[in-house]
Amino acid sequence: MQVNTPDWVKHAVFYQIFPDRFARSNDDRSKLSTASLPFEPWDDPPTIQGYKGGNLWGVIDRLDYLQNLGITALYFTPIFQSASNHRYHTHDYYRIDPILGGNEALDALLKAARQRNIKIVLDGVFNHASRGFYFFNDILEHGPHSPWLNWFKIQNWPLSAYDGDKPANYDGWVGNRALPEFDHENPDVREYIMQVGEYWIEQGIDGWRLDVPFEIDVPGFWEEFRERVKAINPEAYIVGEVWRDSQKWLDGKQFDGVMNYLFTAPTLAFVAGDRVIRELAEPHEYDPYPALDAAGYARRIQDLIALYPWEIQLTQLNLLGSHDTPRVLTLVSDDLDSMKLAVLLKMTFPGAPCVYYGDEVGLAGGNDPDCRRSFPQPEVWNHEILETYYQSIALRHRYSALRTGHYEVLLARDLVYVFSRKLDEREVIVAINAGTETEIVTLETITPNARSIQLQYGSDRITKTLRVEGQMLTFELPPRSGCVFG
Repeated sequence: MQVNTPDWVKHAVFYQIFPDRFARSNDDRSKLSTASLPFEPWDDPPTIQGYKGGNLWGVIDRLDYLQNLGITALYFTPIFQSASNHRYHTHDYYRIDPILGGNEALDALLKAARQRNIKIVLDGVFNHASRGFYFFNDILEHGPHSPWLNWFKIQNWPLSAYDGDKPANYDGWVGNRALPEFDHENPDVREYIMQVGEYWIEQGIDGWRLDVPFEIDVPGFWEEFRERVKAINPEAYIVGEVWRDSQKWLDGKQFDGVMNYLFTAPTLAFVAGDRVIRELAEPHEYDPYPALDAAGYARRIQDLIALYPWEIQLTQLNLLGSHDTPRVLTLVSDDLDSMKLAVLLKMTFPGAPCVYYGDEVGLAGGNDPDCRRSFPQPEVWNHEILETYYQSIALRHRYSALRTGHYEVLLARDLVYVFSRKLDEREVIVAINAGTETEIVTLETITPNARSIQLQYGSDRITKTLRVEGQMLTFELPPRSGCVFG
């Protein structure tokens, strides 16, 4: 099977932005001023319905920060006009929300990002729209006389779009009457969505993250979406939100990758073990529990690598958390070592690592809406975690083997896990000690002269204990720490 995926994604480091909460600029550059709107105080805890007023102008102001961090691609949760702070209730697929700055703000962002070689991926919510979507709103106004009836799944009359004491009489996603589902069997609906996908690629975005794509099971739908998007930009990235085994969609004919929760779960279960707060994770579908030892982690990772073609592995979106999960720091009981080890494993794994905004400065948070807190002020940043991100992202950019090299497990003993990434004659070795005792590690490398291998990340203590005999390395790995040799 021939599989082609976007080359740039294999070398990218993504940053996920929830636009209402990342950055707010009061610089009025939009046609419609929003600077005087009564937004919630930025640093107050987030609420289900409240707006903080973050906008795309604020993102532009922070591009230098992101570039310095090593970010090369941005993934935005929805930015189209919507009556919700998360904007998964789409009103207009051709208009950027006015609170975010409107279409002119996205135009400016695309230009500013392009100058920095930063890619932009938008969230496509194509399974359902909202009560405010013009076509559905026409049905609410005119009932059975509306010309748009067959765009949605209407069962009976009258529709009850707001009164929960009465049956909705139409299909809403997971029974939510605020999210009327499209009828994707309707060729007009299908064509509309295809044209939306094409339009924004033509405007200069670099790909789509597809919301709940598994809900659309019309034969050939996603194959056509891929064909039409790739006809405009063959290097466009198509990544789906699928939490479990995704072989059905990763056949080379639909998506280039998925949000790789199959990596997230075992990684957190290994580095954090029983520190994972299980009740925070249980409502979700990625199961970062029970605790794993190194051998158990190795099995899960090797099974994952065997699951998809290698070209697909290299364009998976690897994450530790998202707007749908608890913040990773909170999930691991605020244990900094667990988070730092997880970050190192993510940045050295095949596929594109994705940083959820604020994780890099230690932003905490439980389940929705708490995981969507505003980006914190600099005076409360956790600089220890930030330094881990700086160093590990720099390592990924420095070594091509960490991006496209073969992955091989070298050692999985108790809570010590060691693997290599090999590209041609180059090798990078990553070692993790998730345990609470110092461990002596002995490894054989492919490098004829192992003395040329140097510690690139980790405690100076490792260098002091390093012994080299031929192609063998022996060193002490401190508890709850990791290192990288290159």
